[in-house]
Amino acid sequence: MNRTTLSLIAGTAALAAVTGFATLNEPAPPAADTAKAAAELPVERTSLVCPAPSTSDLAETAYTSFTPVTKGTSSDGTAELVAATQESADTTDDAESDESDAKDDDTEKSDKSDKSDKNGKDDKDGKKKTEKPVLTPKAPGTPATGDTSGGEAPALVGTAEGKFAPGWTVQETTEVAAGSGRGLQGFTCTPADTEFWFPGASTAADRTDYVHLTNPDDSAAVADIELYGKDGALQTTVGEGITVPPHSGEPVLLSTLTDEKQDDVTVHVNIRSGRVGAAVQALDDKLGGDWLAASTDPAGSLVIPGIPKDATAVRLVAFVPGEADADVKVQLASPTGLITPAGHETLHIKGGMSTAVDLGDVTRGEAGSLVLTPGDRSAPVVAAVRVLRGKGTDQESAFIPAAAPVGTRASAVGNSAKGTTLSLTAPQGTAKVKVTASAGSEGGKAVSKTYTIKKGTTQDVELPVPDGLKGTYALTVEPLTDTPVYASRTLAVTEDGVPGFTIQTLPDDRGTVAVPQADEDVAVLQK
Repeated sequence: MNRTTLSLIAGTAALAAVTGFATLNEPAPPAADTAKAAAELPVERTSLVCPAPSTSDLAETAYTSFTPVTKGTSSDGTAELVAATQESADTTDDAESDESDAKDDDTEKSDKSDKSDKNGKDDKDGKKKTEKPVLTPKAPGTPATGDTSGGEAPALVGTAEGKFAPGWTVQETTEVAAGSGRGLQGFTCTPADTEFWFPGASTAADRTDYVHLTNPDDSAAVADIELYGKDGALQTTVGEGITVPPHSGEPVLLSTLTDEKQDDVTVHVNIRSGRVGAAVQALDDKLGGDWLAASTDPAGSLVIPGIPKDATAVRLVAFVPGEADADVKVQLASPTGLITPAGHETLHIKGGMSTAVDLGDVTRGEAGSLVLTPGDRSAPVVAAVRVLRGKGTDQESAFIPAAAPVGTRASAVGNSAKGTTLSLTAPQGTAKVKVTASAGSEGGKAVSKTYTIKKGTTQDVELPVPDGLKGTYALTVEPLTDTPVYASRTLAVTEDGVPGFTIQTLPDDRGTVAVPQADEDVAVLQK
């Protein structure tokens, strides 16, 4: 027996030892009932962006952060909200440091005094300092707060890791005492994405609407902004190829993109490269203002949840991307069931054109949500409503986009003991929902309550309030049944008789992710 044969025998024996004689005893295929579903595990990292809150010197902005307690998270983690433009001290250009070292002491001192970052602060070595975060959460289950004032506050970028990541939610709420857009403006900070639809914007003379684009990444993003009015696409001058530098926020005034003045415009933001956070800030000279968040993805059926019961005017704006027309059935989910607004049974939407309809005081003193379903002609639709409260010169406005369902869980933060309303609607079937009021930001104990929402109804539920509440608190909504539930939260405050308010929808917080089960399979060694 030669050496080659001995080596082959030895190699075969070693392989058999490793594989458990897999070559001689091929395992039987697993039984069908042994397949395992993907496990839902907590996410380990969440990133959010918040637009620059206001250009008004009278603006007072509060930030609130909250992470619900989630089983299965790690014992450690961090979260912070910082200016988008902020750079850490260790990113200082090495070449600049080398050049500085070559200069004499007097020149070096002069250079250091000139090398200031965007906040005008350096350390003693001329490197950029890391500014103090706007807020830093201390523990899941308890809100963290921060604030700023004036019209120079920057866009913010937030990152949460470990135990702070699952369901991390940040709210930006601004009070503006006077001027265009006066009142209460609120926005739930969002993840960066690549496409956004905003039905309900305007280029009218009495409106000043901005598209805020916030780039949280290290490379530039390139965006196209398209505007669609009642007759189709508006001719724009500089809407294509807008560069958003890394770590920056860019407000784009809609009236600079087109000369056409239209009351109802749908804004489409498409990102060619990179990703951004996007939101529309709609400011009216007489009717206050608020943030318009993006509508949920185009779909045949949509829900616009939580129109205030004391709304004095509701204006629906809908848009069909593409050339196909759509007929949409319009219904109101009231506390007693689905009803059809008189004279507005259906809405015909021409492809590529924004369609608006005034629904008046459609809620008539009761909680309500709009439910849009396909009619004779079906096509994916995006939609939003503008809501007015108050009368005469004491009116204020807010916006509600079509929303995704709550899903597994969603949170609304920045709530106070008074002036907070939570609306829940279940258009397709009866649902049970658990609502938890967290501990307060400055003290208090969390409490929970369960509600039953009947099919086709909307309820403004009586909220649980934390025991011994101090500060603000978060509301966490968790459906206990498989029926889709939609939700929105209204914050209201009255200043000098003007009913300031803002409304945010509550889509799923994406706090968990499906991770497939995996088992060892030595059979793969045979291939």
